[in-house]
Amino acid sequence: MQSVGASPCPKRVKLMAGSGSTAGARGGRVSGERPTVAWIDPEALAANFGEARRLAAGREVIAVVKADGYGHGARTVARGLLEAGCRELAVATVDEARELRGAGIQTSLLVLGGIHDAAEAETAAAHGLTVAVHHMGQLPWLRAAAPVGRAPLALQLEVDTGMARMGVPAEQVAELARAIEEAPELELDGIYTHLSRADEEDPAPSVEQLVRFAGVLDALPDGGRSLRRVHVANSAGLLATPELESVLPAAVNAVRPGLMLYGVAPAPHQKARAELTPVMTLETAIVNLRDVAAGRAVGYGGSWVAKCEGRIATLPIGYADGVPWSLANTGVALVNGIERPFAGRVSMDLVTLDVGSAPAKIGDRVVLFGEPALPVEAVAELAGTLAYELLVRVGTRVPRKVRVRTDS
Repeated sequence: MQSVGASPCPKRVKLMAGSGSTAGARGGRVSGERPTVAWIDPEALAANFGEARRLAAGREVIAVVKADGYGHGARTVARGLLEAGCRELAVATVDEARELRGAGIQTSLLVLGGIHDAAEAETAAAHGLTVAVHHMGQLPWLRAAAPVGRAPLALQLEVDTGMARMGVPAEQVAELARAIEEAPELELDGIYTHLSRADEEDPAPSVEQLVRFAGVLDALPDGGRSLRRVHVANSAGLLATPELESVLPAAVNAVRPGLMLYGVAPAPHQKARAELTPVMTLETAIVNLRDVAAGRAVGYGGSWVAKCEGRIATLPIGYADGVPWSLANTGVALVNGIERPFAGRVSMDLVTLDVGSAPAKIGDRVVLFGEPALPVEAVAELAGTLAYELLVRVGTRVPRKVRVRTDS
């Protein structure tokens, strides 16, 4: 993506009607609403799930909706995925799962982060959750919380094959699996591992992890084939299927994508592996336009100075809404489809753009990311961060609204 600097000094044009700096002007705004919104496209979500299912080649797709559905709204995303044919979901925490249960989501819910005390174990049991286990110390809490006279509490073992973060060390898996199987209150429902470097072009690190995982499965009765779920691939791993398929253990019967469901490939070289469509479009509108003379500084610290006479557009969105502060003087946005650069620092509630002589008026739509001309990956690169982070950091005061397509 090409960076855009301050506008050159074109011939001065007259401001468009209604495009002055009148604070009360509304333009295209909906009365009573702040114009900043994150639009969620359920058709794009369903299409991305279809791509994941295609790559899964018959394996179950466990859709990851943690972190409020990667910032898209967990309830909306979960319902959309279920309508698209998804049968199993995964979250990071018990609280995330409880929220979905409260919203009426009754499908299988795997808590990847496991439980950390007896109270969480009780909550997991009460809501019929499937819980990841990372160490032996969690079993007493889970046994005590398991409902008496009902189906055993379903557990899945996360195996550490290379992440060195969470998960059961490979040499302890067999012992922990036996302990679960010997507890009548508990059921070993599945086993999985997490690939740490599947987004790299060199598949060797992922191959090593899969070989370790295969060794763990071989140490279990019947190689783990009797378990309901054996899964490995995150989004990067699923998109790397051509390189990894030959070393996948035979017992693997599910995949576990997250990011790709929201229309983003984890790495540039993986974009061609699937036809992904962005699910979120973050947009706002111009709420103020101001003429600036050459030499005029804009924003905190005066870090941007007009090189010539021009115009500054102010947007009602800032770092409290998830726009990275690091985009100061480097970010861009689309004003009526035209790329315009950030002018000055990102404020808590506001962003200023150098619109120069480009067509612009108060109320005009502005896209921060999510359209083909400005994908979230490009904005993340400008901000020096990851697309994951930009999506999940969109603030709580930005409403998520479902986009209803009217085209036939």
